[in-house]
Amino acid sequence: MDIIRITLKGIFRDRVFQGIMALGVLFLFIPSAASLSMRQVTELSITLSLSLISFILLLLAVFLGATSLWKDMERRYMVSVISLPISRSSYLLGRFFGLALFLILTSTVLGVVAGVMIKLASGIYPSDRPIIWSWYVLAIVFATLKYILLIAVAMLLSTVSTSFFLPIFGTICVFLASGITQQVYEYVHSPISAQTVSPFLKTVSSLVYYILPNLAGFDLKVNAIYSIPPNPAGLVLTGAYFIVYTVALLGGSALLFNRREIG
Repeated sequence: MDIIRITLKGIFRDRVFQGIMALGVLFLFIPSAASLSMRQVTELSITLSLSLISFILLLLAVFLGATSLWKDMERRYMVSVISLPISRSSYLLGRFFGLALFLILTSTVLGVVAGVMIKLASGIYPSDRPIIWSWYVLAIVFATLKYILLIAVAMLLSTVSTSFFLPIFGTICVFLASGITQQVYEYVHSPISAQTVSPFLKTVSSLVYYILPNLAGFDLKVNAIYSIPPNPAGLVLTGAYFIVYTVALLGGSALLFNRREIG
């Protein structure tokens, strides 16, 4: 709990939250921007809101997750922590849960602000399709889980890197690749690619598909925008996937971090 509290204090001390709130000003322009589409004002306002929330959470996950451990090592703070009666694994998990909690707080605040803007936009230009607020909340919840998982990826890369370049750019590459692995996997294993894709390439694509996180299942924007009921079984499966994959990443991070020399 102490590491979690210290992590949150450090984030607020670095004025990260103030910067996020400054970006939150963009939400005030959502009703005006959505009004450009006279027929789908509500749908466009939800789209813009969820996209902006996802963008802000992505920035936080990449930069906070990739620089948290690096800053402690660079400032020699890690040396004093090791001398305390606390294991490296506990320290690592404390950092992770502190960042995850900050992400949850941020998505909650931004979700409320965006919800007010969506309500305002839908009031000006009523839509025939009702807003299902529970699915809007669900979309934000799963988006938050996606970027918490990305924090775990960033921290895993941080345990093997001596600078912040690999964790930052590595996490960005993982995020970009995770959005297309499903399509690539389905294509190379489809009958149409049987004559053009070699067995070796199929094996490699399958290996990459199972190693990299599949973040496509966390995207519920379409459900929130068009009031489409999500698949309950899919939600449970995605939640289980999040738990298993995050635990695996943290376990690997703890193993590597315990073996790392810190001078």
